Amino acid sequence: MDVYEAVTSRRAVRAFTDRDVPREVLERVVAAAAWAPSASNLQPWHTYAVTGVPLAEIKKRAGERLATGDPWDEPEYEQYPPALKSPYRERRSAFGEQRYGALGIAREDMEARQRAASANWDCFGAPAALFCYIDRDLGRPQWSDVGMYLQTVMLLLRAEGLHSCTQMAWAKFHKTVSEVLSPPDELILFCGMSIGFEDATARDARTGRAPLDETVTFVDGL
Repeated sequence: MDVYEAVTSRRAVRAFTDRDVPREVLERVVAAAAWAPSASNLQPWHTYAVTGVPLAEIKKRAGERLATGDPWDEPEYEQYPPALKSPYRERRSAFGEQRYGALGIAREDMEARQRAASANWDCFGAPAALFCYIDRDLGRPQWSDVGMYLQTVMLLLRAEGLHSCTQMAWAKFHKTVSEVLSPPDELILFCGMSIGFEDATARDARTGRAPLDETVTFVDGL
């Protein structure tokens, strides 16, 4: 797949079929993604590729927590600033309106929104997932490196005909994930990533992007 096509066709898919993702495909993707850039080649990502019974167990335990109203785990990092300023606040709000609007969920229907959000912890039906950790002693530049690694994974998945959805939501149930994966104590769960073949019958609108002049300044001699 052309690189531009991989970039522009990548999106957060939130509905997958149950078609299996072959292990050799996942191995090929994560092996190539290891070439993602990182400062001084620290390679600060620690990735668990999970399918089959272990993933089913994670989903089951997360579902049981949701069903009993068990509160989220104590956060290990701040996902958004407490007071999100403009224009980020408006972009986040627009995303929510578009996301739930595509599902036919009204803004004031909080119960339906919560039901839709709960699909996160079923990986939106995906048969494969990555859980990406980072050492808690590392700093912001290394978190940036992990982001570049994850983007590389997602683009390689597109080259394999697969889709994905990164999910910081899994950080809210990091203890549940740890019960199954048993990562070392020094690692923080940054996010999960659902992986699979898109369910093309599902309603899922793609969110737009800000105009280029809002995010890019060209400085040249013209």
